[in-house]
Amino acid sequence: MQIYSLEIVTPEVEGACATYSQLHGVTFGEGDARLGGARTAPLPGGGLFGVRAPLHETEQAVVRPYFLVDDIEAAVASAAGSGAEIAHPPMELPGLGTFAIVSQGGIHHGLWQV
Repeated sequence: MQIYSLEIVTPEVEGACATYSQLHGVTFGEGDARLGGARTAPLPGGGLFGVRAPLHETEQAVVRPYFLVDDIEAAVASAAGSGAEIAHPPMELPGLGTFAIVSQGGIHHGLWQV
């Protein structure tokens, strides 16, 4: 199991980026439209750490790990077969890979295929 991407959704993007920069010595880039405007920093192993604002007024603050998978369609089907709800079906992000979000027990888990 490998976390490929870590997404933080917060209304305080600049403050969160400043805190993580000071704590971990990372530098965040400008917002990436492909990731909902997330400011990103690299993770060891080639993944992304992203901080973005909510995309709509009902989106709650959340920390969401995205686990790397070989076959996202099979992973989503397996999660659904285990009782997880599909919160976001697989969607390709050009140049970044394909992601999906499943929810189990009220907790969102992301899946990512590169």
